[in-house]
Amino acid sequence: MTLIIGLTGGIGSGKSTVSRFFSELGVQIIDADFVARQVVEKGQPALAEIARHFGNEILQHGELNRALLRKLIFQNEEHKLWLNNLLHPLIRAKILQQLLVVKGDYALLEAPLLFENKLERLTDYNLVVDIEERLQVQRACQRDKSSEESIKAIIKSQIDRQQRLQQADFIIDNSKLSLPELQRKVILLDQQFRKLKN
Repeated sequence: MTLIIGLTGGIGSGKSTVSRFFSELGVQIIDADFVARQVVEKGQPALAEIARHFGNEILQHGELNRALLRKLIFQNEEHKLWLNNLLHPLIRAKILQQLLVVKGDYALLEAPLLFENKLERLTDYNLVVDIEERLQVQRACQRDKSSEESIKAIIKSQIDRQQRLQQADFIIDNSKLSLPELQRKVILLDQQFRKLKN
């Protein structure tokens, strides 16, 4: 049996970089965000449902207008609930399919909303990449060219930092690490995870 390690962290924490370093070590990554994009691709039943619910202006050249959808659900809790009820079972089913065929000592399930969407029920252990909120805002603003307000709104919509840390089995504090130091941490965790398997 392949161990499943959940990988999560707030926006701007460096989670994607950590994921890339694990991938370079040959670890299989199941990316929940990528799966979430797949289920609403052109031609998928979920996309037709979304267009029926929100109207055709939610489509741009037959594809989902993500920016408009994000705006609509951030402003309306009912819309958000409806969308989550539609998409979460589809995303979970697709993730489960992928988990059934992973190989190696362990694989990573990378999910920004691992705990919020109860995906930790599919994992054996959970790794949290953590940084303080001030840095989250700073880094995410630089990376996404977004306003401070929109990044703070995203942080607010995610699980509270302390709650995330309480549910972690492993933590990378990425507040002051250089890239080579972060990579070294990943290499050490990789060794640890392989030992857990044996």
